[in-house]
Amino acid sequence: MLEKIAIVKQRFDEVSDLIIQPDVIADQKRYIQLNKEYKDLKIVVEKGEAYQVQLENLEEAEMLLKESDDPEMAEMAKLQMEEAKAAIPEMEEEIKFLLIPKDPEDAKNVVVEIRAGTGGDEASIFAGDLYRMYTKYCQDQGWRVSLMDSNEGTAGGFKEVIFEVSGEDVYGILKYESGVHRVQRVPQTETQGRVHTSAATVMVLPEAEEFDVEINMNDVRIDYFCSSGPGGQSVNTTYSAVRLTHEPTGIVAQCQDEKSQHKNKDKALKVLRSRLYEMELQKKLEADAEKRSSLVSSGDRSAKIRTYNYPQGRVTDHRIGLTLYDLQNIINGDIQKLIDELQLYQNTEKLKAAGEVI
Repeated sequence: MLEKIAIVKQRFDEVSDLIIQPDVIADQKRYIQLNKEYKDLKIVVEKGEAYQVQLENLEEAEMLLKESDDPEMAEMAKLQMEEAKAAIPEMEEEIKFLLIPKDPEDAKNVVVEIRAGTGGDEASIFAGDLYRMYTKYCQDQGWRVSLMDSNEGTAGGFKEVIFEVSGEDVYGILKYESGVHRVQRVPQTETQGRVHTSAATVMVLPEAEEFDVEINMNDVRIDYFCSSGPGGQSVNTTYSAVRLTHEPTGIVAQCQDEKSQHKNKDKALKVLRSRLYEMELQKKLEADAEKRSSLVSSGDRSAKIRTYNYPQGRVTDHRIGLTLYDLQNIINGDIQKLIDELQLYQNTEKLKAAGEVI
């Protein structure tokens, strides 16, 4: 453990020197990458230093107990030894997880796309419920949520809604939400009280920076059209909505949330860039055998990951067999317990793959 911490400390010192070099500061891409690495390494180094202190406290206490004839000193040493023995195993577990190599995409902001699936109007209503659930969770995390595009359902909710989430390590937390979400409940439109099953698809795309994906704008067809839905007097009178079509891949992105054509174009470009980046990322994931068993189903739009059962008040995550009887709080944004369990499972699998024993 101490050897691994020493290696991290050595790299931390190297990065500390690099990020103040003028040539690194001038290279924006490299500077951002090194700055992120510096922050990640600093956490490990600080935990490692605290762990070293506890080891030294334990050694000091054991020596005092052997050498001191003073009963009061012996009692203090005993207390110090007990504290150190209690703290060291917990610290070791924490450092083990911190030493797992991080996915470089984890620090990115995300673009989330929610689409109604099977179930007609009820699927659209459920897509709206998921949108509110994620919006509430993101607000509780102190993240910024920005609506990019939406297509409302005829009975409420959304046929499709796309939004951006900005904050710290957003993709690393929300990436487990990609996949098919099912709901089992009596729809508002059901007159005989029968339980129906509907579904919505959630896609969480890491937001690509300009240096992640270079788009040749000559390959992009730009269409301007009138916004539809809420938006005031400018709706259906000005061509503020923007649709971008990347002709080599056929990928389409559009935005009509802003009144400004320029702002809509910027947002649509973010979505387009993220979709192109996700396409390349998926190729990398598929080529990586270890990642094939990952909980992150970024490319598999048919993977059923979670069921929300209203009659029984339960939520089940099928990937790890976790069932929580706390549906009302979860649908109101309290999804942290689910995310914690998914992250723990994934990290445990990574430790096993690395030959570690927890």
